[in-house]
Amino acid sequence: MDQPTIAQRNPIIQKIGPGTYWWCTCGRSAGQPFCDGSHKGTSFGPEKVEITEAKTVAWCACKHTCDKPFCDGSHSGLGND
Repeated sequence: MDQPTIAQRNPIIQKIGPGTYWWCTCGRSAGQPFCDGSHKGTSFGPEKVEITEAKTVAWCACKHTCDKPFCDGSHSGLGND
């Protein structure tokens, strides 16, 4: 299986409103943390996220979280590329 590109090693913290979001799983999107279609030609696809109320979220940007799409601290265990 392909490995995602590490977009950055810290979470992307945002205040967001209710809605549907498409989280980038490949790490290639120029509009992190959201999908811009850069995954085309790979085994990756965006992950649909439904947010029901306004809140602050920490989106995973290393793409290695076990709590997709939210940061779980996995970036701290990644080696330097």
